[in-house]
Amino acid sequence: DPAQWQLQGFVPPDGEVGPGGRSFNLGESEITMSANIDPMFAGQLTFALTPENEAEVEEAYVRTRALPNGFNARAGRFLSSVGYLNAHHAHTWDFVDAPLAYQAFFGGQYKTDGVQAKWLAPTDTFIELGAEVGKGAGFPGNERDKNGAGAAALFAHAGNDIGASGSWRAGLSYLRTGSAGREYEDNGLAVAFDGRSNVMIADAIYKWAPNGNATRQNFKLQGEYFRRKESGTLATGADSDAYASSQSGWYLQGVYQYVPNWRAGLRYDRLGSGTPSIGLVDSGLYTGADLPLLAPYRPARASVMLDYSPSEFSRLRLQFARDQTRPGVTDNQLYLQYIMSLGAHAAHAF
Repeated sequence: DPAQWQLQGFVPPDGEVGPGGRSFNLGESEITMSANIDPMFAGQLTFALTPENEAEVEEAYVRTRALPNGFNARAGRFLSSVGYLNAHHAHTWDFVDAPLAYQAFFGGQYKTDGVQAKWLAPTDTFIELGAEVGKGAGFPGNERDKNGAGAAALFAHAGNDIGASGSWRAGLSYLRTGSAGREYEDNGLAVAFDGRSNVMIADAIYKWAPNGNATRQNFKLQGEYFRRKESGTLATGADSDAYASSQSGWYLQGVYQYVPNWRAGLRYDRLGSGTPSIGLVDSGLYTGADLPLLAPYRPARASVMLDYSPSEFSRLRLQFARDQTRPGVTDNQLYLQYIMSLGAHAAHAF
């Protein structure tokens, strides 16, 4: 039952998390418009049409086209460049759903309203440094009535070729944001968190194709490690006390195109909730049974997929997952997905 799904040991995240509904579902559809504005600026607008028949602004930003010395910037609403997968739209993912780490720590993907600056080093090795400041309304932050920046991020990426057949990219990222009254429900209690969230991410990806010809055979190995520390207060009703947690998560996946148009992939997800310090429980005012969602646990999931792409514009995918995100239960999840791209669109990121 998807309504019973939860990430045991973690505060329930906002956003698109969990296995989704049973039976047929439209999923998310995106409409993107982009164009050069003038010699200095370009713009992009992406609408997301949700299964609930709502239209949301996924991204809406302007970016510079050619600042000197390898600098560029963008402003508006955009998917953050922290980590590897976060900046990629869902139709480019290798699996139906986001890794558990992205669901637990970002509610799927982290996007912000703000400003981003990047610098590309003038070296043979790909080196990119960047920073972002934004409103910080996206999970693990929330909407706050304040002036100035509510979140900040730093990231560094490096990459290069390995001979004629391989290439790699690795990165480190740091996100600092905050919450004021970030609410959720636990065992019938309305609970709210006020405090700071610090997320650190290490990511790496390796791609291989014989003699650089990826149309016939290719292999991709990808992984990310997350660590989040939160500190502040946890409140329910008129009661509040200190709260602190140190949690981690990672995933590792490999995707192999063994003949043209056909690929197979395997992904393993793991989370560690740690043992949080909950003042409401430590003081004896509440017991662990009153806040069962925060009981320590190590959620895990294994997924295998097979997909067929008649062209670069269409893909059919079959995916099976064994989900162990709550104690004593193993959920077997089967997905059949189609992805179709209508019209011309920009090349996908590395």
